[in-house]
Amino acid sequence: MSDYPISEVYRSDRRANREVDALLTAEGIRRDRNLDYTCGMYDENGHIIATGSCFGNTLRCLAVSREHQGEGLMNEIITHLLQVQYERGNVHLFLYTKESSSKFFNDLGFREIARIPGLVVFMENRRTGFRDYLENLKKETDEQLSHLQLPEPVSPAKIAAIVVNANPFTLGHLYLVEKASRENDLVHLFIVSEDKSLFPFSVRLHLVKEGTAHLPNIVYHRSGSYIISNATFPGYFQKDSLAVMQSHAELDLTIFLKIAAALNIHVRYVGEESTSEATVLYNKVMAEKLPLNGIRCVIVPRKKQENGRPVSASSVRQAIKDGKMEDLKAMVPPSTLNYLLSAEAEPVLSKIRNAENVIHD
Repeated sequence: MSDYPISEVYRSDRRANREVDALLTAEGIRRDRNLDYTCGMYDENGHIIATGSCFGNTLRCLAVSREHQGEGLMNEIITHLLQVQYERGNVHLFLYTKESSSKFFNDLGFREIARIPGLVVFMENRRTGFRDYLENLKKETDEQLSHLQLPEPVSPAKIAAIVVNANPFTLGHLYLVEKASRENDLVHLFIVSEDKSLFPFSVRLHLVKEGTAHLPNIVYHRSGSYIISNATFPGYFQKDSLAVMQSHAELDLTIFLKIAAALNIHVRYVGEESTSEATVLYNKVMAEKLPLNGIRCVIVPRKKQENGRPVSASSVRQAIKDGKMEDLKAMVPPSTLNYLLSAEAEPVLSKIRNAENVIHD
């Protein structure tokens, strides 16, 4: 173990942050926009020679200066970050890395979940973490099926899946879920559970369940740490934004195929998108690759308001920010509207009003 000290790099420390950025850049890494802790290892002259960061339960932006590579400094950075995570109560950890670095992290106890050749490897520090997740999905399904009135037998060809962030749950989401419900015997509805949206996960989950309570064939699942949103997918070691989006789409699809195999899913429904480049690419990848794996991909045109504008969660958030609460009636179901007009929603509404950007998060 080296004698170099490791300490947190605070946002107010401009010099240290410049050195972190310079070190990352030298190693072909851009600082991720989603970080909640960064550390630096300092040499005898007070300069940063190694760094690493955290975001939620993930490790990110790991680098050692070329002059000090081969000295085992990355092991010390990882050990430090693990201690930070354990003190936060995070014991199940994840990281994304280049293929060339995956063996190094495997030696440190991380296990591969999925790999996209030439793009990214997704890893976790539990040997059976993803397998346990799939088993839990099956248990959740069995428990909820006991309360549903489904046709006998359920046709495997009519078992569908939808993934929503629902930030918040809109008439557009409801339109998508109702269509899938009508056309299938069973629908697995996954709600992205990472708590990084303007609407907290607990609120989003409640609004989704309340807004779809009239549908007889829905099974609800938290996405866990295996389905990642565009907003928080790390792209710091990708060459450009297109590579980041491609990596996210390919990785998410690879993981979804394993989920689909576990739950016997044969159809996936997604909403049509024209404004978000990331979602357009994501839908394109799914439309091409899902059928190759025996899964139909149904891209559903967006539900539109009377004025012809598509209903979207972004539009709902923008209306809230602009104080146009009367516009919400045309964009959200009664259950969501009742929440937005309640005193309970005030902390969330205040957060939206004070946010710089509410269009994509």
